[in-house]
Amino acid sequence: MRDRMIRALGRKSVAFCILFSIWGSAGLVFSGCGRSAAPVDEAKLEVPGRPVTGQVVKIDAERGTLLVDHDEIPDYMPAMVMEFRAGPGDIANLEAGQHIRGRLVEEANGKFALAHIWVVEDVEETWVSAAAAALRQDTTIRGRKAYRAVGENLPDFSLYDQTGAVVDPSLFRGKKVIMNFIYTRCPIATMCPAAVSNMMAVQTAVAEAGHTDNLELISITFDPEFDTPGVLSKYAAARGIDTGNYSLLTGPESAIQDLLRQFGVLAQVDGPLIAHTLTTLLIDEQGRIIDRADGSQWDVQQFVRKIVR
Repeated sequence: MRDRMIRALGRKSVAFCILFSIWGSAGLVFSGCGRSAAPVDEAKLEVPGRPVTGQVVKIDAERGTLLVDHDEIPDYMPAMVMEFRAGPGDIANLEAGQHIRGRLVEEANGKFALAHIWVVEDVEETWVSAAAAALRQDTTIRGRKAYRAVGENLPDFSLYDQTGAVVDPSLFRGKKVIMNFIYTRCPIATMCPAAVSNMMAVQTAVAEAGHTDNLELISITFDPEFDTPGVLSKYAAARGIDTGNYSLLTGPESAIQDLLRQFGVLAQVDGPLIAHTLTTLLIDEQGRIIDRADGSQWDVQQFVRKIVR
């Protein structure tokens, strides 16, 4: 894990275009943002399966399985060493000896799988938790002025990317970045999937212009308990996302909610969906917000021109 953090420090360096894509249900999309903190519903979408904790004993990438020494699952299964199927993102991210928490899913064939896995590492968790606490304090102190307008700087935060590496804005200094909020369970083609497609279109156009080194793209999940690093890794692979300069981020629920408030994004859980607004922000190389556009329509070429000029 520490090696992944070091590699992240080396490859990431911000002028952010932050595209906050937030889905509405039944066609509902909020538009516009006030200058006061946006209300955010902190309810969570349900994550399937039973919670489980344990330690990875062995990883079999070829078979797609994990051997885990897991703790007792109350009223269901005693503590034991057991083999579980796992997704390709988790298989790629995990290492033997790591302590994990996740969700136990009993499959139709009677076999068991582990999904939505988080690595429980003291150093990384302490780092990310401390950043989340500081962000919450900052949001609280700002109060009704939590919303950051054009001309203000980004708040500090720390989240995990799709490999499990810790990422914070200081890693992006000197680059232009497009960042958005998405969630992998979004079923509305014109919302999250379209937002990701726009991000990829910018990525391609900037690469064709020879400015790849000046661009970082970032998507932050609305649904962090479900969208673990392994889930985000699988999502990126399924959509053909080039993660060389496109990171998908997840982390503490409180940090996600505070970022939504500070960027004036409206979001609430509505049944199986998240209803939300759409906002695009442009941040300069020093982390200062220099432009903002609200709504679902944004011009890919306009962002490309601002990145490559």
